[in-house]
Amino acid sequence: MTEQTRTVQITFDCADPAGLAAFWATTLGYRLQDPPGGFESWEQALDAMGVPPERRKDASAVVDPAGTGPRLFFQRVPEGKQVKNRVHLDVRAAPGLSGDARMAALEAEAERLVSHGATRLQRHEPAPPLGAGHLIMADPEGNEFCLD
Repeated sequence: MTEQTRTVQITFDCADPAGLAAFWATTLGYRLQDPPGGFESWEQALDAMGVPPERRKDASAVVDPAGTGPRLFFQRVPEGKQVKNRVHLDVRAAPGLSGDARMAALEAEAERLVSHGATRLQRHEPAPPLGAGHLIMADPEGNEFCLD
């Protein structure tokens, strides 16, 4: 039997799928996913699928415009976040940089994301040889991620 590679979708349970999708689209340079083929809008598609109006804000998705990154899917759930994430995203905000230049780039990105609803949680200073330094952040619903 030959092994196959797999693609992944990253799914977020949340209270506000559209809001969280907009945040992550801004963070990653993604865009909202287009409606299915044959439909000019999501409203048309949801009408055709028979989705009742009260359920139309239950999900959202963003995609990498270049088609290389994973799709992010956001689904409404009734409960709020309870504990620290066991899996998180590392947003590569300072590729190729080190030391003070790296941390300055991370700080600038943190400031940008805070203006879009993120929360800054912790700063980890560079600790060579393995620790390049990073910032721990939370998205608008409290999901932790790192600026790395």
